Amino acid sequence: MYWLWYLLIGLAAGWIANLIVKGSSSGLVINLFVGLLGGWIGGWLAEKMGWMPVGTWGALIASVLGAVILLLVVSLFTRRRRAEE
Repeated sequence: MYWLWYLLIGLAAGWIANLIVKGSSSGLVINLFVGLLGGWIGGWLAEKMGWMPVGTWGALIASVLGAVILLLVVSLFTRRRRAEE
């Protein structure tokens, strides 16, 4: 049953990060993917900084931070490609 909770946190984190970085929704599947990958990135970075996210709110905050970082890195590469076209 925990996998469902992780999916919901990932979906919420992806949606919040997408609103912060881009300002519009990219769709359910993309938000879920960004949130789950952002959760992994955010958890890894938090561990490296000595912070251990605990509970639902800690996981959500770490996931949102990781997803924002992921979206910013992706936007760096997509902006360059659009400028070349």
